[in-house]
Amino acid sequence: MYILTIAPISGIARACAAGLTACVFWLAPAAQASSELRFNFTSQRQPGAISVPWNDTQGAPLFDEARGFGFVSQTGAQPARTVHTAQIRSDGKGFFISEPRFMAENKFESLHYNNFGMAFRIRAAPGAYAIRVRTTSDAQNTTVSVSGMQTSRLLGRVFWDAAELMPNQTRVVASGKEWSYRYVNGQPFIDIEIEPTRPDSTVGVAEIVLTPIAPQARPAGVLPTIFTLGDSTVKSYTFDEAPMSGWGQVFDKLFDPAGVRVVNYSMGGRSFRSAYSEGRLNDLLLAGHVGDVVMIQFGHNDESDDATRRFGRGATETMYEAMLTQVYLPAIRARGMVPVLVTPMSRVNGQMKPGEAYVNSFTRRRFPDLLKKLGAEHRVTVVDLNKRSVEYYNQAGAAAITAMVMSIEAGETPGKTNDGSFANGHPANKIDGTHFKESLSKQYARIVATELARLGKAGDPVAAGMAALLKGEVREAIGTGDWSPLQPELANDIASGDSAYYRNQFEKLLQLGALRKDARGNVNPVADMQTHEFIGALCRLMGIPAASLPGHADGPLSRAEMGAILADAYHARFAGKPRYMTAYNGKTVVPGAPGYDPNLDTGAQGAMYYPLLRWEQLGDTREVPAMYADKLKDAYELGLIRSEDGIERGRMVNGRLLAPQALVSRAKAAKALYFMWVLAQPPKAENDIIANE
Repeated sequence: MYILTIAPISGIARACAAGLTACVFWLAPAAQASSELRFNFTSQRQPGAISVPWNDTQGAPLFDEARGFGFVSQTGAQPARTVHTAQIRSDGKGFFISEPRFMAENKFESLHYNNFGMAFRIRAAPGAYAIRVRTTSDAQNTTVSVSGMQTSRLLGRVFWDAAELMPNQTRVVASGKEWSYRYVNGQPFIDIEIEPTRPDSTVGVAEIVLTPIAPQARPAGVLPTIFTLGDSTVKSYTFDEAPMSGWGQVFDKLFDPAGVRVVNYSMGGRSFRSAYSEGRLNDLLLAGHVGDVVMIQFGHNDESDDATRRFGRGATETMYEAMLTQVYLPAIRARGMVPVLVTPMSRVNGQMKPGEAYVNSFTRRRFPDLLKKLGAEHRVTVVDLNKRSVEYYNQAGAAAITAMVMSIEAGETPGKTNDGSFANGHPANKIDGTHFKESLSKQYARIVATELARLGKAGDPVAAGMAALLKGEVREAIGTGDWSPLQPELANDIASGDSAYYRNQFEKLLQLGALRKDARGNVNPVADMQTHEFIGALCRLMGIPAASLPGHADGPLSRAEMGAILADAYHARFAGKPRYMTAYNGKTVVPGAPGYDPNLDTGAQGAMYYPLLRWEQLGDTREVPAMYADKLKDAYELGLIRSEDGIERGRMVNGRLLAPQALVSRAKAAKALYFMWVLAQPPKAENDIIANE
């Protein structure tokens, strides 16, 4: 009988004492196996390999904890997958199986299917391994997966981020009958799963080799890293998704770049289960060094009602706990890295009534409470963003919070969602209280940093180490509670109430230096916009010379003149139509397609960029001054200016009156300027650009 003792890494004995660079980790004696572990499934002996015995009476050996290997009938995935043991055969060249029929859920075939096959379990301590599997069948007829990973997501070239700056560095390699993985294990065993791709196709295994991969010590001169891993509320967004933002996208700006790197591995639609199965966690852990921090926030997509599906996102509370305690925490710690948990912020109710108070949205599956409980039990730092988010909502009030979530009206952004363009309003015809704009993502990042400082001051060494790496001015802002020196785009008169309606636009324009506050720190949203200030801001945002927009006297800006200016600016900036007008116009991204985010609800599919009403359908075009008529019509038909009459946040609707002679408020001018700024940006660049970065 063979007794396996492979054990790459023990747990962490101590957490950070003072900063990431001072983290202390102890490895148990003989923690790292010095050589590979080989399993031979053929009848020919191989020196140095463990022969997996075949018994003509009992068949394939079943897993035995004492022996440390064998076949199982249920995998260790969440949820467990049924595989077969009685049907396994041996011909001396390997162990093989054939399946006459498969299982697949109708309309969800890519998410919930089972081709059965077999799974060979090896007792292996948490840690990283290079895994090589030699099958008896060709790769085109075979799928080899490791411990519930989704092989189809690991074979192709994928990027972890929307801007495609972070490619998967740990892809599966399959060539002929050879499969190679690099895998970080969190459970006390590894399952090697072998499935046929076609019914009645024989697949099998001849050899499995496990080689431990040691944790990566940080080379001299390499900065420590804080990794953020979460869903759409943490994700880094691109301009074609503007104005959507995640707190992980702006979190890095709070840290001293000379002392630490902040890398965001988050993506929309992800949960504990899906971030694991697609290899996102795996790639992060193999990229990190000993002492690096992994901040994890999952919960929104874990609420999905697909917990029983093989590659679903949802989880019961029991599954949620198992993914954290049996997969994530041991795998992170085995790599010598430090886990930090962040409870998911509460979803915002977009239909708040006057006088109502915001409450925690996690009432059915209490994932935030579970994270706090598990963090205490497993000695993991927990940042309670959930609790602090509700406090912030009630402090800021419904008007401001509703403005900062994805409450999109016509003319607010040329960006897109799953269902096409946002340009005529939100295609889902709702106020999306899960996703939010940068004005709110900055507040979440502020809350997370403030909580780290508070926890560190209360004696949490990991939080204290992270807080020490914040910029000095951030630590000062946390201490005083005054963030205005650090974030000068925070204006006094758009912080709350109805005046916060275009807060996100104003803050971005102030960041970019396109608009300025007055001596009292106000932007005066209801005041009239002056023509020359509008032209100056537009030229700065679009990178065009002021000479491109001649012939406009200063004074209050009318809507007709604004339309003419926008048309001139458009033609000065673009030789052809930008992709916002073409690539996303009327296009629907379906499930399974690149760029599909399952956390964004389906609404009016095929939403158009261009105005829903033709110029001829507007009711007041005769009121347009003759000097602006042609250019205003051009601007309208290009979607640069839209009716402000009858539009509504959270609805895809256009108005019928253009009000050409009405004066433009600074708030409505900010809306138009933001729209044009996005239109001039590369769609796939990250959308948190700040001047002079």
